[in-house]
Amino acid sequence: MQPAPMARSALGRWQGLVLAIGCLLAFLPGLMALPPIDRDEARFVQASKQMLETGDYVDIRFQDEHRYKKPVGIYWLQTAAVRLTGQGPEAGIWAYRLASVAAGTVAVVTIASLGTWMFGPAVGLAAGIMLAGLFGLGFEARLAKTDATLMAITLIGQAALARLYIGAREGDKPERRWWWVFWLAIGAGLLVKGPITPLVSALTVAGIAILDRDRAWLRGLRPLPGLALALLVVLPWFVAITLKSGGAFWAESVGKDLIGKVASGQESHGAPPGYYVLTYSLYMWPFGLIAILGGLKALNRFREPRLLFCLAWYIPFWLLLEIAPTKLPHYPLPAYPALLLLGAWALLSADGRDTPLRRWQVWFSWLTLFGLAAVTLVFASAAAAGVPWATGRISWQGGLAAILALTAGWLASGLGRPAMSLRRLTAAAVASAGFIALLAAQVVPAVTPLWNSPAIARAFEAGRPCPDSVLAAVGYSEPSLVFLAGTRTVLADLEGAAAHLRAEPACGVVVLPQSERPALVTLLGPDTALEDMGRISGINYSKGQAVDLVLVRRAP
Repeated sequence: MQPAPMARSALGRWQGLVLAIGCLLAFLPGLMALPPIDRDEARFVQASKQMLETGDYVDIRFQDEHRYKKPVGIYWLQTAAVRLTGQGPEAGIWAYRLASVAAGTVAVVTIASLGTWMFGPAVGLAAGIMLAGLFGLGFEARLAKTDATLMAITLIGQAALARLYIGAREGDKPERRWWWVFWLAIGAGLLVKGPITPLVSALTVAGIAILDRDRAWLRGLRPLPGLALALLVVLPWFVAITLKSGGAFWAESVGKDLIGKVASGQESHGAPPGYYVLTYSLYMWPFGLIAILGGLKALNRFREPRLLFCLAWYIPFWLLLEIAPTKLPHYPLPAYPALLLLGAWALLSADGRDTPLRRWQVWFSWLTLFGLAAVTLVFASAAAAGVPWATGRISWQGGLAAILALTAGWLASGLGRPAMSLRRLTAAAVASAGFIALLAAQVVPAVTPLWNSPAIARAFEAGRPCPDSVLAAVGYSEPSLVFLAGTRTVLADLEGAAAHLRAEPACGVVVLPQSERPALVTLLGPDTALEDMGRISGINYSKGQAVDLVLVRRAP
């Protein structure tokens, strides 16, 4: 016998609008000030820039090299964002980042809507507020790469899946549109980051099917027409890129990137199981403790469909990531909303507050509190000391950011008075968002030794001998330099730099390590003199090495 349909709530329009405006206030600061980040973001934006330059929206290239590790979706979104600003390929990095800002905003409104439907208005609003103040999303929503967009698309797919499963199990008749939304999200996820969105959903379905014997709800997924709908989304580009690349896309994206990450620690990102337990408090700061408390309470009542759905969303995906050898701290991001929903449920719903923890769960909570405290202290210390360490001057912005970090950590810990409530949760999210905003807009850009590519590009622009001068770089090949100095930038060795200056005697410019300058003079011959255009000293954070570079051209 089916239970009577539950009374469901929907996120109000004004609540959604306030959350969206709050997201823009949280995510926009720093969008212009933060330079392109090496190496992933810089590669993404340079490939999008080249699409705008060439008008080729099928092939993906970084200069003359194919970039086939990821599908085309994120590049289309970034180029669309640039077009909407009314600019072209030479738009600043901020224009390319707007796609991630929009995705982060969509993710917050989606989780609030889902939480409202599942647990009621207070829980939905709390889940949206926590996601908006989460360090992981605040960081990714400012970068022009796939992860904020992947979270938004996966959240939409999981929200549709929740309505199909929970609605069927708790007596609702799910609306037909939800299977459409689910499969469209699967197709969109495939276009943005390959198998991740389908994998999250498949593992969720598998987890539910194992623990819930009632599988009649699966018919609501309509797998055959659903797969056809997803293929309708992805096949046109997949066919086009297969024809254009001659199969090279599949060899690179599946053969090297996907299988490489599963088989071994790719690109020096290997780590043993347990990595995501250690990094959990970083990307879930400052709400990791609240989320864990919700997850632990849900384990004690895991047969309830709403709680089972969230656990099946998070646990299988997390376990799979722990087993996979290639690891980065942002990989679990598509599953973290499940824990935020459970945290909001445990905090603000009557049945969540009344669910007790077992002794081992209490100890686990204390360990998570230690992780929250450690990350909070690291954030506050780095914010306060970063600029003085790099430049020797005091930064009031860094001091304020440190205060906000400490405030967010203390409020989210639940310690002291007043007791944890939606108001205190909101204050923690505002403090966290303020900390991240100050960090991105003021503190990190002021650590000037980190930003070699902008310094090189400025010196090149200020001293270029001809309007169409091209820069050749020796010993410094970061993708951000190509984006900032131009697609025609030559990444060369000493012989290539010498050839560049011979081919462009009046207009060519080279940046190279100061120690290599004599060798370049030797290659050019005794009759050639070099004129210095600027010197850049700093730290290449991608390699963890000091750099001492000089820009030169042939003396007139």
